[in-house]
Amino acid sequence: MTLIRSFFPAAALFAALAGALLPATSQAADTSPAEQLRHWSAQAGTPGNADKGRVFFTTKHGGEWSCASCHGTPPTAQGKHASTGKSITPLAPAFNPKAFTDTAKVDKWFRRNCKDVLSRECSAGEKADVLAYLNSLKP
Repeated sequence: MTLIRSFFPAAALFAALAGALLPATSQAADTSPAEQLRHWSAQAGTPGNADKGRVFFTTKHGGEWSCASCHGTPPTAQGKHASTGKSITPLAPAFNPKAFTDTAKVDKWFRRNCKDVLSRECSAGEKADVLAYLNSLKP
């Protein structure tokens, strides 16, 4: 490897970058549904409420979509995007072990989906309530 690095300085740079980047990309589960609920409840200053979360999830909020429009009611089976028809994995953590285990994805999808449903970002309380609802769904 030393011989290769001396002839190909770019290979040394690539090896260093790969070593630095691979551990970060292989770590997919940096959180849990329960940790996400704790986080957003703390941000809201009040515990998430599953009943309020269910109502929020199934309400259209003045637009043409609700969360349930794509994720189903209850969101325990595969959903289908309302406009593209693309399949969506079950949202409830008990039915999808990868749900809410990647903080970056959780933040991205809350931001995107809340804007689709509400035309704004969800509040911390709304996120906590929805997570309380989703975490309460069991097989």
